[in-house]
Amino acid sequence: MKRLVLLLIAMLWAAPALAGDFTVTVRGADGKPVPDAVVMVYPNGQPTKGPIKFPWPYRVAQQNIQFTPFMLIVPVGADVAFPNLDKVRHHVYSFSAGNKFEIKLYGHEENRTAKMSAVGVAAIGCNIHDQMVGFIRVVDTQYAGKTDANGVVTIQDVPSGAIKASVWHPYMRAMKNEKTLSTASLGAGAAREQVSVELRAPAGH
Repeated sequence: MKRLVLLLIAMLWAAPALAGDFTVTVRGADGKPVPDAVVMVYPNGQPTKGPIKFPWPYRVAQQNIQFTPFMLIVPVGADVAFPNLDKVRHHVYSFSAGNKFEIKLYGHEENRTAKMSAVGVAAIGCNIHDQMVGFIRVVDTQYAGKTDANGVVTIQDVPSGAIKASVWHPYMRAMKNEKTLSTASLGAGAAREQVSVELRAPAGH
């Protein structure tokens, strides 16, 4: 009997934590959906241990004199590609603390890379075309995603239990452009939260 109890304890200890999906809807003060808002979830309030790999490419193209995508999420330490798909030259840079870089003039169908070394933000611009603006959110959790055109994002397979979660947008009126979500714990299955944020107009608007 004692052996059976010990075996059951060992099996429970080895069993993976139950996981569920966490869906967040972000809307502005006017009730309209907010796309490109980054939701970050930290199980037990802790960053992810070990390598983080997202399914999307770590790539910001210059196309039609704009950055595509406008918002990219990458893990800390990632190398981000900056292919130039335009027929004009670009000079890409970021002055953001911890993620400063400069890619001097390069032309059509050329590619350059830059490493994102610090958790935080890289606001990117072009020295030639002032209207070009984009953002890279550098994270230390594998549970992160950005809202779609409907203002919705689903973070999949989040372990059940206590969490710390927040939403970030470069134009949010909040300390460090970030707002803590009210959900403090998740059970197995699915959970949802809707959050309202106030955005300021981008510079130049």
